[in-house]
Amino acid sequence: MQRPGKGKTPRRPGPKKTSSVEKDPVGVYCRIRPLGAEDEECCIEMISSSTIQLHPPDGLKANRNGEYKETQYSFKKVFGINTSQIELFEDVAKPLVEDLVHSKNGLLFTYGVTGSGKTFTMTGSPGEGGLLPRCLDMLFNSIGPWQAKRFVFKPDDKNGMEIQNQVDALLERQKRDSQQSVPKTPSSRQKADPEIADMISSEEACKSDNVDEDCCYSVFVSYVEVYNNYIYDLLEDAPFDPIRPKWLGGGTPVRNNEFIPPQSKLLREDQNHNMYVAGCTEVEVKSTEEAFEVFWKGQKKRRIANTQLNRESSRSHSVFMVKLAQAPLDADGDHILQDKNQVNVSQLCLVDLAGSERTSRTRAEGSRLREAGNINQSLMTLRTCMEVLRENQMCGTNKMVPYRDSKVTHLFKNYFDGEGKVRMIVCVNPKADDYDETMLVMRFAEMTQEVEIARPVDRPICGLAAGRRHRNQVFRDELSRRLEERGGPNNADDQSLMSQLIESLPALPPCELADPADDMTLPRLIEVLERRHRIRQMMTEQFDKTATTLKSMIQQFDSQLNAKENFLHDQRSKLSEKDKVIINQRAELERLEKKSKTLEYKVDILQKTTDMYEQDKRSLQQELETREQRLHRELSERRRMEQRMQGVMTDTKLKWEKECERRVNAKQMEMQNKLWVKDEKLKQLKAIVTESGSGGVGFPVERQEKPERPSRGRDHNVAQRRSASPPPLPGNVFKTRSGGQAVQFTDIETLKQECPTASSRKRRSGSGEGSAHIDDIENRAPVTSTSSIHGYQKRRKP
Repeated sequence: MQRPGKGKTPRRPGPKKTSSVEKDPVGVYCRIRPLGAEDEECCIEMISSSTIQLHPPDGLKANRNGEYKETQYSFKKVFGINTSQIELFEDVAKPLVEDLVHSKNGLLFTYGVTGSGKTFTMTGSPGEGGLLPRCLDMLFNSIGPWQAKRFVFKPDDKNGMEIQNQVDALLERQKRDSQQSVPKTPSSRQKADPEIADMISSEEACKSDNVDEDCCYSVFVSYVEVYNNYIYDLLEDAPFDPIRPKWLGGGTPVRNNEFIPPQSKLLREDQNHNMYVAGCTEVEVKSTEEAFEVFWKGQKKRRIANTQLNRESSRSHSVFMVKLAQAPLDADGDHILQDKNQVNVSQLCLVDLAGSERTSRTRAEGSRLREAGNINQSLMTLRTCMEVLRENQMCGTNKMVPYRDSKVTHLFKNYFDGEGKVRMIVCVNPKADDYDETMLVMRFAEMTQEVEIARPVDRPICGLAAGRRHRNQVFRDELSRRLEERGGPNNADDQSLMSQLIESLPALPPCELADPADDMTLPRLIEVLERRHRIRQMMTEQFDKTATTLKSMIQQFDSQLNAKENFLHDQRSKLSEKDKVIINQRAELERLEKKSKTLEYKVDILQKTTDMYEQDKRSLQQELETREQRLHRELSERRRMEQRMQGVMTDTKLKWEKECERRVNAKQMEMQNKLWVKDEKLKQLKAIVTESGSGGVGFPVERQEKPERPSRGRDHNVAQRRSASPPPLPGNVFKTRSGGQAVQFTDIETLKQECPTASSRKRRSGSGEGSAHIDDIENRAPVTSTSSIHGYQKRRKP
C-alpha cells in the first residue's frame, strides 16, 4: 500500500480570465481653475476641447536651442475656467451613476497639485454642488419610489449583504427610533444645515430612466481617509478632536477626560477577492439630505491644515463609498426574495486625493513634513502601478504590480484589475509658480490614458417575469376601482376599509334602558342588528361573487401571460442566438482590432527604427564624407611631405657623400703621409746602418738628400709596395749568443715631442695633416752605445 505524502496548502484560485475581454482606457479629464488674480502670469492655454498647451514662465531657463519649449497634452475632454459644475457632472460622473444603478462598480478620483481645486470639484460649495452631492441626488431621484424599508438589507461585516424578514426589520426600526442618540432622517427636521443647503437647484436635478422597477434598493455610505498610509473611519462614533490631531500611539488612553485617538482599520479580501476596509461603519441612508449629512459629519473630522500654498490643504486622501444593494421582488411583486444569492451589490468610490507638494515651497516642518512625505509617496506608488500596468499591456510582460506599497492603490486594486470603470479628473492651476509640478501631473495623466481596464461584465438577470411590480399595482388599482363602483371601499388599507364598512351599515339606536318595562328599545335593537346581519350577508355574497370574477379574470390573465411568456421565451431564444452571433462577431472584431493595434504598434516601432537607422545612416554618411575629405587632405599633405623629405634626403645624401669623400681623401692622405714618414725613417735607418758598416763609428755622415714628399695624386699601390719591402736596419747587425740579432747604431736620431692638441689640428688642417706628425731629422751624431732593435733610445730635443 502506497503511503500518502504530505499535502501542500492548496493555492487559492484567482478570478477566471476570459479569453476575449473587452477593455476600455482610463478616462482622464482635465479641469482648469481660474487664476487667483488677474495680473498673475498664466502658463496654460486651452487650445481645443481636448488639448491644452503649457508655456514655460518667463523666469524659466531656455532649452539647448535657446528657445522656450512648449508642450501639448491631450485628454478625453478639457474643461476651461468657465465650466460649471453641472457640465462637469454630465460628462464625467453621470455615466458612473447609471452604471451603479445597473449593478456596475465605478471609481472617480481627482488628482493634481495642492491648491488646484480638487476638493471644490468633488464637494463644491453652497449653490455650486460638486460631483459628490450631484451623484447622490441623481441616485435617489432614480431609485426613490422603489427603495426598500430601512433595515431590510443589512451588511454582514464581510463586504456582503444580507436580507432580513419583515419582523426583524421592524424590530430594528423600533430599536433605532427608541435611541435618541441616533439622528433621524433630515427630511423630518424643519430646517436643514445651512452649510449644505441649496447645494443643487431643482432645475439641475436629473435621474436615470433605465431602472429596474422589479427590484428594491437600499443605499449605504461609508467615509474613510488614508492618513500617513493608515486608514481611519471618519464615521466612527469614537471621540475626535480636530484641534489636536496628534495622539500618543494608536488607541492609547492618555488621561481622564482627554482625547483617545481612533483606531486604524485594516484592508481585507472578501470571498470574491475584492478589497474592503474591515470594521468600517456603513450607514443606510434614504435621501440625498441624509447622505450628505453623513458625508459632512465625516468631512468635519478630516485632517486639514494651513500651508504656505493652501489655506485649507487636505493632509489625507479621502474616500467616500456609495454602496447600492438591490434584490428582486417575488413572483407576486409584493415582497423581496429571501435569497442572499439574488442580492447584487454595486459600489461607487469618490476619491479626493491630497495634492502633491514640494516642501521647498510649502516650508513644511514637523508633522506637516511627515504628512507631505507620505502623500507624495502614495502618489508615487500610484504612478508606479500605472507604469507597470501600461508596460504589461503594451509589451506583453507579466510584472507584479506593487499595489501593496500604498493603502490607496491596495484598496482600489480590483478596479484596475477590471472590476469597474475608472475615471480621473486632473485639476490644474494655470499660475506660473506651479509650472514644474503641473508638468509632472501632465506626464502622469498622459501615461494613465494608455492604461486599459477590463470592461465590467453584466450581472445575470433574474429568471422571474418582468413587470411584476407593475402588475401588482395594476391589480390593486383595479380592485379599488371596482369596489368603488359597487359602493365598496376604495382603499386597500385595513383600518380605512373597516371604518367605511361600519359607516355603510345602519346606525345603532340608543341602547339605554330607563324602565324595566320598556318593550321598545330591545326590539328596535334586534331589528337593526338583523338588518345589519342581512347587509353583511349580502356584502359577503357580493364579495364572493367579486372574488370569483377576479379569480376568473386572474386565470384569464395568467393564460394570456403564459402565452406571452412563451412568445417572449421564443423571442429570447432567438435573441440569445443573435447575441451569440454578435458576441462571436465582436470577439472576431476585437481580435482583428487587437491584431490591427499590434500591427500598428509594430509599424510604429519599425517606422521609428527606420527613422533612427536613416538618421544614423545620414550621420554616418556625413561622418564618412568628412573622414574621406580629411583622408584626402592627409594624403595630399603626406605626398607633399614625402616630396619635401625626398628633396631633403637627396640634399643630405649629396652633402654626406661629399663629406665622406672628403674625409676618405683626407684619411688616405694622412695614411700616405704616415707611410712616407715611416719610409723616410726606414731609409734613414738603413742609410745609417749602411754608413756605419762602410765608414766606421765616429765619423760624420753626410746628410742625404731629402726625398720628395708624396702628393695627393700619387697612386696608393706604390705606397703599398714600399711598405711591403722591409726597410734596412740603421746600424751594424750581428748575431747574439742566444740566436737573436743585435744592431750597433752609428748615428743618433733626435725627435721632437708632439703637442696633445696636434691631432685635433690635424683633423682640421685637411691636406697638411701629414706634415705635423714628424719633424725633420737633425743633429745626427756618432753612436756612443749599442742597444737592441726593440729598445733603442731616442733623445728628444727640448
